[in-house]
Amino acid sequence: MTNQKIDVAIIMGSDSDLPIVEACFSVLDSFGVKYTKNVMSAHRTPHEVMELIKLSEANGCKIFIAAAGMAAHLAGAVAAHSIRPVIGIPIESGGMGGMDSLLSTVMMPPGVPVATVAVGKSGAKNSAILAVQILATSNEEFAQKLHDYKNNMREEVLKKDKALNS
Repeated sequence: MTNQKIDVAIIMGSDSDLPIVEACFSVLDSFGVKYTKNVMSAHRTPHEVMELIKLSEANGCKIFIAAAGMAAHLAGAVAAHSIRPVIGIPIESGGMGGMDSLLSTVMMPPGVPVATVAVGKSGAKNSAILAVQILATSNEEFAQKLHDYKNNMREEVLKKDKALNS
């Protein structure tokens, strides 16, 4: 990770999470959010995770997004070491259809919250939108882009409805 100003730090527990988390990148790119992306493991590189959190915060990071499968402790590890909001993306892995990751991410002890989104690509996309919504509370540019984004979704649905009934 470099010393660049960022809004969001994305951490994946494994490079195998990349095909899912790419949905997050494309949303953040479309809104013009500055972010970093790293592979770090809560279990295999715990000291490096702590250093990444410190460096990210020093570079202005306002939100962490952590994606992990199986035991999925990465988001909780980040939340334990930061006061910034943490959004967890549970990744399907192993034989439980992502339920293990979902429960490991969402079941945090009192005082250490992790905002948890759906398992998989829809969760990755929603994690980015949630991050933009958080940023928009103090950034009018992001707020306007979110308004436009939601309006575009509305227009798409109305177009599809009209086409269906024409």
